[in-house]
Amino acid sequence: MLGEVREEIVEVCRRLSDAGLLPGTSGNVSVRVGDHVAVTPSGLDYARMTADLVGVHLLDGTPVEAPLAPTSEMPLHLAVYTATTTSAIVHTHSTAATVLSTLVDELPAIHYMVALFDGPVPVTPYATYGTPELADNAVRALRGSAGCILGNHGTVTIGPDLRTACTRNEYLEWVSELYLRAASVGRPRLLDAEEIKRVADKLSGYGQEPPR
Repeated sequence: MLGEVREEIVEVCRRLSDAGLLPGTSGNVSVRVGDHVAVTPSGLDYARMTADLVGVHLLDGTPVEAPLAPTSEMPLHLAVYTATTTSAIVHTHSTAATVLSTLVDELPAIHYMVALFDGPVPVTPYATYGTPELADNAVRALRGSAGCILGNHGTVTIGPDLRTACTRNEYLEWVSELYLRAASVGRPRLLDAEEIKRVADKLSGYGQEPPR
């Protein structure tokens, strides 16, 4: 199981890197499996990352099979797993969402896809990367949302599996870009909470798998 998860983490990191959401060696990805967490190593070029370099740790951070030091945001990942029931975390340094974090306190409901996050997406106060303060900020924001934008920093999305967390991160960047473009030329019209709830109900049954 952990072998498959480590392979999936590499695939997702390359997908996000190719999409421009992980500039350089920034960002990090993890998956929880029982009492273990598979997480990306710190400062490693994604083109050189292999499954065996994705570290496996206990929920208290103790390394089990980790040839390299884990991401500097390990405290954030562990804090979120402790405080929530999520099984996957994606943290990126995407451009539009980070720009937006310097301007507003939340990403409002400019598009119905904010239903992926149960409504407007909170922007946390700034805190130095890798610190308990940053982790605490993220935990508070994620208690009521499936994603948040870290002030002057980047994004965090969570999900019941890595594919969901990754997709949410991609949509978070897209909706952030949409808002920035609209706000640059006027005052965007927003959707109300009732419509977001209606869309969330529709999205709960959305998606298909190809036949095997």
